[in-house]
Amino acid sequence: MNKPELLVTPTSVEDIIPLVEAGADAFLIGEQKFGLRLAGEFTRDDVKKATELAHSNGKKVYVAMNALFHNEKIDLLGDYLAFLQSVNVDGVTFGDPAVLMAAKEHTPDMKLHWSTEITGTNWYTCNYWGRKGAKRAVLAREINMDAIVEIKENAEVEIEVQVHGMMNMFQSKRPLLGHYFEYQGKALEVENRRQERDMFLHDKERENKYPIFEDENGTHIMSPNDICIIDELTELIEAGIDSLKIDGILKTPEYILEVTRLYRKAIDMAVDNPDQYDEEKDGLLEEAEALQPPNRPLDTGFFFKETVY
Repeated sequence: MNKPELLVTPTSVEDIIPLVEAGADAFLIGEQKFGLRLAGEFTRDDVKKATELAHSNGKKVYVAMNALFHNEKIDLLGDYLAFLQSVNVDGVTFGDPAVLMAAKEHTPDMKLHWSTEITGTNWYTCNYWGRKGAKRAVLAREINMDAIVEIKENAEVEIEVQVHGMMNMFQSKRPLLGHYFEYQGKALEVENRRQERDMFLHDKERENKYPIFEDENGTHIMSPNDICIIDELTELIEAGIDSLKIDGILKTPEYILEVTRLYRKAIDMAVDNPDQYDEEKDGLLEEAEALQPPNRPLDTGFFFKETVY
């Protein structure tokens, strides 16, 4: 039984070595000019340094280029891809076909991971992008366990699944918060995605708080709960899922570190000693629940059709 990659989104270069020591196998990083909803902002120098640190410890680095690109950014893609190739990143995550076309022209050997967050819902579409050049498909968060297993059974590409963290519910290219504050005569300068980490939409009827923030890509509203399937890994592992992702968006470095340690322990146990995992998985879930802030309960997302929003 193959052990899946544990993919983590760090908040800064300083997180790389602690997360390596905690058990991360790979990192997804990037900057908001090219990537959506990442845990931290990584400049070119940061990408270079993070890649060097990861590679020196036998780990991988993928860079997000999964933004929705308008005409004014198209000419930037080739240069950025060439830079990423020059520092030897292990792959690029994309959703817009413009990135695929630019990669074919400028960096034909770059490994590409197809990720649109919402349309990775069937194996035929995953294979379509595989035949176009992608080596991995990142599945939508809104499909259940049976669908994930069936996709993997028929996939011609690697399959990545998010197992922990927030889900995106809404994105608008418009700076909705900024417009709202301007309308009220208040100044709001959003310098980066972490600036407004304590801003929420409050649903009083359900007592849910939806994190909301702005960056260069617009306004993003996130789920009120965090996915956590630390106690439900067996089926994914037996299916041969290639990569399990912990999304650290709007989380502290300390939180991401502790969650990474827990999933490293859970994955190793589920692969190497399944009986022990069955005995201890409830305790692992309890440890994960103890890390959560009071306003962010854990659930299993759409894996078992539990989440409703």
